[in-house]
Amino acid sequence: MVEVDTLTGETDVLRVVSIPDAGKVINPQGLEGQAEGGAVMGIGYTLFEDVLIENGYHKTRNFTDYIIPTIRETPLIETFPVEEPEQSGPFGAKGIGEVVMIPIIAAIMSAIYDATGARIFQLPATPERVFNALKDLKKQKVQSAR
Repeated sequence: MVEVDTLTGETDVLRVVSIPDAGKVINPQGLEGQAEGGAVMGIGYTLFEDVLIENGYHKTRNFTDYIIPTIRETPLIETFPVEEPEQSGPFGAKGIGEVVMIPIIAAIMSAIYDATGARIFQLPATPERVFNALKDLKKQKVQSAR
């Protein structure tokens, strides 16, 4: 679930529900930590982490320019593991790690579209890109109304 400020393009993720295929859960607290970490990684990749390269040189050299999510950008994250033992895994377990971040990216991009009607075609969906997509959508609506 996201909230998009249509005046600035700023997007806030309000809630994440993670349902990882975890195999047999051996360490519930560890699994929850991995799911939360993957969700925050996905949020960062989708909304903040922009690598700028100009003439073959990195312009994004430190965390002043390469923004990552902090606790302020971390929403409520609920984790509901699916336990289907894996025959090849130790004690029937699977690793979930960064795999959790993959559906988060698509979910956030789809939620932005659902909230605004504007599609963003480049990651990250920075406020500037969201704002420009909203502006383009408004232009299209005005032109089609003529």
